[in-house]
Order: sequence, then structure tokens, then C-alpha cells
Amino acid sequence: MRRLSALLAGLLFGTGLLLAGMSNSAKVLGFLDLAGAWDPSLALVMAAAIGTALLPFSWARRQQRSLLDAPMQLPQKRELDRRLIGGSFLFGIGWDIAGVCPGPALTLLLGGYWQSLIFVLAMLGGMWLFGVLEQQRTPWPLNRGSR
Repeated sequence: MRRLSALLAGLLFGTGLLLAGMSNSAKVLGFLDLAGAWDPSLALVMAAAIGTALLPFSWARRQQRSLLDAPMQLPQKRELDRRLIGGSFLFGIGWDIAGVCPGPALTLLLGGYWQSLIFVLAMLGGMWLFGVLEQQRTPWPLNRGSR
């Protein structure tokens, strides 16, 4: 049931990204071009996404377990630090260079766009590199044999 739920959530998310134009790199780059021909339409998409997520997140914060009886896993950290700011900065640079972020890149991959394959491979390489560097920094509790 969890995998079916994850599949349906992924399909819904991907469909939403496609319908909203988030997988159109020209539209995204138009949104990010504040000094040029700025296209504010994606700001409405983001505002709608935040508004839609407010009620479920408010509910989730009061729960110990999900509807499928899995442990609730919500971010606990509330302060900004150098790592969060640096990661956000790198994400923004990557988004500005490619015109897509990870979710739309995955939807484009299913559409047969070879450029998205390069993006996804680079993204997976970055995730792997982060994991290696993070493991050297402090061993993760999951790597101590609790898997």
C-alpha cells in the first residue's frame, strides 16, 4: 500500500509540475530573469503550492504516525546555518543554469529528453558525493548497522 501511495503521489506531483509549466526550462528561466523579461506566473504556482500544503502540514505536525501507519518524519531543525544557506545557494545556481530542478527533470526524463538524463546523472552524482562527504564528516546513525 505504501508503494502504491508513493506511486500515486509521484504521478500527481509530476502531473502538477507539467501542468504548471515547471518542466519548461524557458518558462523557469523567464521567472528567474528579474532584470530582463520577468515572467511572474511561476510565483503564482509556488504560492498555490504553499497554500495547498499548509493544511496537510498543519495536520501532520500534530500526528505521531502517518495515515499509512509509518513514523511521521518532519524537519525538526528551525535555525538557518551555513550548510543550509550554502546548499540553497548551490541549488539556486543549478536551477538557474539548467532551468529545471530535480522534480521537473525526472518528469522530462520520462518524456525522452536526453538533456534531462544528463541532469539526473549529475544530480545523482552530486547526491552520492554529498553522501560520501557527509559520512566522512560524521558517521550517519543508519551506517552503524541499524539498517
